[in-house]
Amino acid sequence: MKIRAHTEAPSNYRNLEHMSVAEILFAMNAEDHKVAQAVALVLEPIREFVEQLIPKVKNGGRLFYIGAGTSGRLGIIDASECPPTFGVSPDIVIGLMAGGDLAIRKAVEFAEDSETNAWKDLTKYFIGKEDCVVGIAASGTTPYVVYGLEACQNHEITTACICSNPDSPVTKFANYPIVVELGPEFLTGSTRLKSGSAQKMILNMISTSLMIGLGRVKDHKMVDMQLSNQKLLVRGTAMIQEALQISENEAQELLQKHGSVRAVLDREK
Repeated sequence: MKIRAHTEAPSNYRNLEHMSVAEILFAMNAEDHKVAQAVALVLEPIREFVEQLIPKVKNGGRLFYIGAGTSGRLGIIDASECPPTFGVSPDIVIGLMAGGDLAIRKAVEFAEDSETNAWKDLTKYFIGKEDCVVGIAASGTTPYVVYGLEACQNHEITTACICSNPDSPVTKFANYPIVVELGPEFLTGSTRLKSGSAQKMILNMISTSLMIGLGRVKDHKMVDMQLSNQKLLVRGTAMIQEALQISENEAQELLQKHGSVRAVLDREK
């Protein structure tokens, strides 16, 4: 597939090897400031996707992320954070990447070039029309993602994409194309930088707004979070203290009795 201009455009900076550390950091920070502004311009397609996603998941559907390299890893990160943060099953939001779990830590050569593996990976989960798939690819040309979304559309599965190049191949197979234009990377072609940051922000928005829509947040609190370490136990105790206006010891006793913040608030308030 032809490489698109935006993500491969030459950096606005030259002779990076001659820059001081301070100059490098200042320049990178200046580029990073552009990310949130660019994401602000694509809130509408994000909204459209999430608003149709929520009822699908309420009715038993799932959200899949597919990607390669940094894009795939970011999808896996977002998916893996949903169970501990919101107390949902790990089967609700699922991240898949070219090369499988091995590729999370080490690049798997040419894995992203497969035109068939994404669909094979998805069918292992018995994917169906009730599910939604988000393809993540900064360039918008990654075969694993492009052909994965094409296969999904052929099976009448709702698709979205997150990319940084308008009119790239992946947008043709996305019911909800989210195209965040960021300009050249500080390091030419290194889409793990601004493009990766934008992807992370958008994934945060998708999963968080989905979980709020599913009722997994009360007020502004993660009442369904898994209490899997001391920090989270302290946080959960503080939530109960604030909500019920009781002492720390009383909150701890209630948390131990009921097992979760939500259970305490539902039964004691």
